[in-house]
Amino acid sequence: MDTDNTDDNPYAHARYEGFPPGFFDRADSTNDNNFYVAPRMVTHIDDRAIAAVGDLYRELEINGRVLDLMSSWVSHFVEVPEELVVLGMNGDELTSNSQASSWHQHDLNLDPHLPFDDNYFDAVVCCVSVDYLVRPLEVFAEVYRIIRKGGLFVNSFSNRCFPTKAIRGWGQTDDEGHVSIVGEYYRRTGPWADLRAELRTPLTEPGDPLYAVWGHKA
Repeated sequence: MDTDNTDDNPYAHARYEGFPPGFFDRADSTNDNNFYVAPRMVTHIDDRAIAAVGDLYRELEINGRVLDLMSSWVSHFVEVPEELVVLGMNGDELTSNSQASSWHQHDLNLDPHLPFDDNYFDAVVCCVSVDYLVRPLEVFAEVYRIIRKGGLFVNSFSNRCFPTKAIRGWGQTDDEGHVSIVGEYYRRTGPWADLRAELRTPLTEPGDPLYAVWGHKA
């Protein structure tokens, strides 16, 4: 059933059936290397949301060999894993990540294949970046491949982004829609077990909302 998938048209894959035309297009479709060539030593969510990311990682007891996917100069762990591999777009940012054990510069929109062996990681995290993936199902399938059985995959996100680089489908939906989109990525790959989605910051307080969706490799 997967024979209709080609590198030229990844959305011909049966897994993408039902997504509206143009859903994964972007306002700026130029090479991401150009956009991310200059390091941005900033945080993309506020301090309360950052603390919520760290609290979630600690609550889920993420440890062992961990991959921080689409990472930057910070990884937001309160308790740093035994081995933290960071993968992202800008080499200067990645080498400045004080929590990282090693780093890989890699553009997942150009090549969704992850340069790691099967069952290599105990967990993979992705913070405020899932909205930029133009081939998310290939990436989620790759994450499934490199995580050991029972391993955890956590995506956290807010309502802030680089709007020209986020997929159009993300910009056309609200927070609840974002949770549904990410949940659909899990449902169409894997299989993932024990899927959870939570708002990790109270809406009654000012600041960036922090949502998270996670599951385990079945």
